[in-house]
Amino acid sequence: MSTPVNVAVIYYSSTGTIARIARAIAEDAERAGARVRLRRAAELAPQAAIDSNPAWAENVRATADIPEVSPDDMVWADAVVFGSPTRYGNVAAQLKQFIDTLGGLWQSGQLADKVYSGFTASSTAHGGQESTLLALYNTVHHFGGILVAPGYTDPSKFVDGNPYGTSHVSGQGDIPVGEQTLTAARVQAERVVRITRALKAGLGSAD
Repeated sequence: MSTPVNVAVIYYSSTGTIARIARAIAEDAERAGARVRLRRAAELAPQAAIDSNPAWAENVRATADIPEVSPDDMVWADAVVFGSPTRYGNVAAQLKQFIDTLGGLWQSGQLADKVYSGFTASSTAHGGQESTLLALYNTVHHFGGILVAPGYTDPSKFVDGNPYGTSHVSGQGDIPVGEQTLTAARVQAERVVRITRALKAGLGSAD
């Protein structure tokens, strides 16, 4: 019997690109045999700002059924996959705010020894994808987490070209998530589940 693996996919998305990738990673992780929680970070923007962008307003409606993330989701997870659009080459404030609430769990060591990975999107190819993921991964080091990036571990990674994590160029929201991004999501999800399962099995046998 294979070792059970809990994967939390925790993301923030404004206009829906990251939400689409998050769903894909959650579905791929489930297909790989993991138990999955898909969770969204709470929105901080005022309603007027949301209503001013039809895509943003539509994404809020379309994802209303997805539970907001809580610290318990971090405790439950063996692996956490964070998703955020780039914000000036950094993590979106909504996801960062959630991460900033985890001080108590960090101090008690409950964030350590878990697998972490990340994904992102930007308007342009050089719009901060790598710096956003690297900024996110700085947090993983502080957690004492185990970073599992996709690397160039699958032939498809030489096509999408991003070893740091799944990423998508969305333009002004007019470039939908396509097969290249969905393939990257699958490769990353399967790798996260596989490595997490191996680590859990190894730690269990060492007890």
